[in-house]
Amino acid sequence: MVKTAQSPVQLRSVFGNNLRTLIRARGSISEQARELGLNRTQINRFLNGESFPRPDVLHRICTTFGVDARVLLEPLDHGQRREPVLNGPVLSDFIGPSLGDVDEETFPSGLYRFSRQHPARPDQFLVGLVLVFRSAGTCYLRGYEPREALREQGLRPMGPAREFRGLVMRQEDGIAALVSRRNGMTTSFIHLARVASFENNFWLGYTARPTRESPAELRTTRLVYEHLGRNRAAVMQAARAAGYVTRAALLPFHRHLLQIDRPFR
Repeated sequence: MVKTAQSPVQLRSVFGNNLRTLIRARGSISEQARELGLNRTQINRFLNGESFPRPDVLHRICTTFGVDARVLLEPLDHGQRREPVLNGPVLSDFIGPSLGDVDEETFPSGLYRFSRQHPARPDQFLVGLVLVFRSAGTCYLRGYEPREALREQGLRPMGPAREFRGLVMRQEDGIAALVSRRNGMTTSFIHLARVASFENNFWLGYTARPTRESPAELRTTRLVYEHLGRNRAAVMQAARAAGYVTRAALLPFHRHLLQIDRPFR
């Protein structure tokens, strides 16, 4: 049976009703307008079925309310009424405040060179690049695992499988990040705090993997981040050197900060 096509007026009405339901569950129209970066007039036009949002505004609405683009065309069902997790009513007073407080002074945006010890081979170290960026007031990081790491796990070293992303949060001393590969295949925790250096561009901390205890592998290792900023030569050098390297191939200050011969506490 072929469904009868809905008119533009009917479709705008569906979106308006959906948006009204989502806003009612979270607070006032004024509060949600401020959170979305819109004015009351724009919100009211959506609610009254007078217009559709632009793609960028739709993306903000979907991200804020935890729904997908079907909110434009289909009545909300229980599967779409997902409240935001970290900024939702359960965790907003506990984790929420830390999400918007990672300012550029604390952890600048841009490319970072990082290094850490291989969890199973003490004589090898992983060197790579990570991009730190902001979106809608929240700090994130993004990078790619080396192809060798995926081959070790029996996975194809393709782009989507290599990518990882993380959410950066403010801590009393530095920052923390929850990092995961696509589809939540693996997750790790990072803590970093700025250390004294000539250009004030180094952070030292550790990374921890939530895996079962094993005598053959470390679950927690020291981690160094070096902010490269717009230093194109340094970025290109880091990109060429990305992957597993020996102790001798580490940059001297990275090697000093990692304290390779001192057990992690």
